[in-house]
Formats: sequence, C-alpha cells, structure tokens
Amino acid sequence: MSQPDVIIIGGGPSGVAAAISMRKAGIEKVTLLEREQHLGGATRHCSHSPFGMLEFGRVYLGAAYGRRLEREVQTFGIDVRYGHSVARLGEDGELLVANFDGLQTIAARRVLVTTGVRETTRAARLVSGDRPVGVLTTGTLQSYVAFHNMMPFKRPVIVGSELVTLSAVWTCLSHGARPVAVVEPRKQALVRVPLAWFPSLMGIPFHRSAEIVDILGRGRVEAVVVKRGETVETLECDGVLFSGGFIPESSLFMTSGLAVDWGSTGPAVDQHGRCENPHYFAAGNVLRAVETGGWAFREGRAVGEALAADMLRPVSAEAPVKVTFDAPIKLVVPNLIRSGADLPGGLRDFQLRFQERVTGTLALCIDGRPVWQKRGLWRPESRTMVPRPDAVRHAQHVHFSFREEG
Repeated sequence: MSQPDVIIIGGGPSGVAAAISMRKAGIEKVTLLEREQHLGGATRHCSHSPFGMLEFGRVYLGAAYGRRLEREVQTFGIDVRYGHSVARLGEDGELLVANFDGLQTIAARRVLVTTGVRETTRAARLVSGDRPVGVLTTGTLQSYVAFHNMMPFKRPVIVGSELVTLSAVWTCLSHGARPVAVVEPRKQALVRVPLAWFPSLMGIPFHRSAEIVDILGRGRVEAVVVKRGETVETLECDGVLFSGGFIPESSLFMTSGLAVDWGSTGPAVDQHGRCENPHYFAAGNVLRAVETGGWAFREGRAVGEALAADMLRPVSAEAPVKVTFDAPIKLVVPNLIRSGADLPGGLRDFQLRFQERVTGTLALCIDGRPVWQKRGLWRPESRTMVPRPDAVRHAQHVHFSFREEG
C-alpha cells in the first residue's frame, strides 16, 4: 500500500470536513484513521437534533449525521481505516498504530490530529464518597441510550450547566428518567439565557453555587450530599450524571513530547492550525473545549484548506512566536504565530476563553502597541472572538492584556 500524503487522526466532524477539503484542493492520497467502527465522533451518541444545517442544508439527528459523514467520505474517495488507534506520534509524521493485526508504523508528509474532547470524570473532579453503580458522564449515558436502548437510572442528579447538560436533561426526560436536580458550582449557569431556563421550565430544581461533597450508596447510588454555602442537604437519587467539564483529548501530544498549550491543554497551533512541529496540524475541539459539531466541521474544513496549501511548500522552518495573555483569560487559540506567506483557510480569528465572569477592557497588543480593544462583560467558557490583523504575522510579541473595571 502506498504512503498517504496526509493522515487524519479522528473521524468526527472536523476530521471528515478536513479530509473533504483536502480532496477538493487536489490532495490525492488522504487517509483517515478512526478507532471506532463508524464516523461521527461524539455526535453519534446524540439522539437529538440539530446537526448538519450549515454543512448540508438540512437537519439531522446525531446518528443520521454520522451516516451522512460516512457517505461524504465515500463520495470523495477518502481512505478510511476503522479500528485504528494511534499510540504514538513520531518526529517526522511517523505514527505507531494499533489495529486488529497488531502494531504497525505508517507515515505521511503531514498529519492532522482531530481527536476531539472528553468529559471530566468523577475522579478528576475529586468528588468523595462511596463507589456505587450509577455514576457516569453524559457521553456514557448517551452511548447506553443510542447503542443499547438502556437508561441506567430513573432519578439522577445532574452536575453542570453547559449545553451538554441540557442535552443530558433532554436525554433523561425523553427516555423515561426524571432528574432530581441540576447542580452547578458557579454562581451563574455556563449556558446563556434563555437556555439556562430549560431545567426550571421542565420542573427540575436548578441549584447554583452548589456542589456534591459526597455520594452515598451500597451497590448503587442511593443519595448525594449537596453543599450550598453553609447549607448541607441530602438528595435521594439513583444516579449521578457528570456533564461537561470538557478537556481536549491531547494525550498523544503529551506522551509524544510535542508541544501542548497549558492554557487550552490542547496542542499549540499557529494561525494555520500548524503545530510547533510543522509536520503536524490540529483542528476541532482538540484545540480547546468545547464547540458544537457544526463549528468543528467548519474549523476542520478551514484547516484542511490551509494544510493542502502547505503541502505545496517545503516544511515550514520559521520559529513561531508564542501568544501571551493576562489573567483572567484562560486560553487563546491560535496560541502561536508564524511569519511568512499567509495560507488560505486556517484560523481567521483569535478565540479566547475567560476563567471567570468579569467586566473590563480586553486589548490585543502587537509589539507593545494596542491594535484592538473592547470593553464588556466577559463570561466564563463563552466564545470570545477577536479579529486577527494581517500585521500579526510580522510581530515579535503578541499579547492580550486585560484591565478589570468595576
């Protein structure tokens, strides 16, 4: 089998869109590696809509959206290898891959990583208590429902207040379960109004500034202990569902010694989606948590366009400039800037996240000079977009400053 020009790791929306984009740009040999037996990533687990409106001009449920992605890769002649899990990234585009036949090494001129995100588990949240059956994440719940038609509880307590939390509430209600409460540690919901009203409109208590401090149960969950300020109460339930708290699935970068941005915990990338090691690119939710499937698709398409143009040039030798920022900014993507020719596609804007709800002035400074600023109320984990000026390509220092104002 001949060596591919490009290998894509991950068959979710961003990986599929990038593959299609590269084939349209004339890249002949595009190989997509997917560890599961179907494409679609996390969208396959979702038994709700809407998916696909901007990409395909119609609305799909999650599973149907995954099948549409599979039809698209067939249409464009993309080599999809199911059951392939990448174990290590090599220095020059060499990959150690595990499949049903064992381990093998494959290589390409460029590699695009689109491995998405994963939810934060109970262990990572440091929630104490017993270890009964019935504690899981939204992704696990939705896979039970979508693939096994099984609802593992009837009266869960749901932790979180992101979009995926609303998906979890709807999955429960539409499959015979009635959540006892939604619990959010922050003062405000992470999802915006009017979506933040959804649990209450469904008759489900929504406790803000609250956290689970203990899980009780012998055999399976029987109750949780919830603390709100100085108040502690016990809620009887038969399950605990941890929703959201997404983090990029960037373990391949960490274990392979490739650069990770510790703000996003995803791979460090420049304005074209190119990593610090220029043989590698990254796109989609592996860059930062978390965006919708449609956003990931469009981002994958744009980075695929840039990667295709990069294939016509020698591997970039320019040392990148790191983008820096002040607290309470949590992350900036892209977090590297390279000089040289500006490729088509790529990441056209800077995307920021804040750690907390704060009012103040955000400014983009290039070589110490402010070139953009805006005053406003900035919300935690909400998407903040800042236009990327062309002058940034020639900068020696790129910095986002923040001045808090009462």
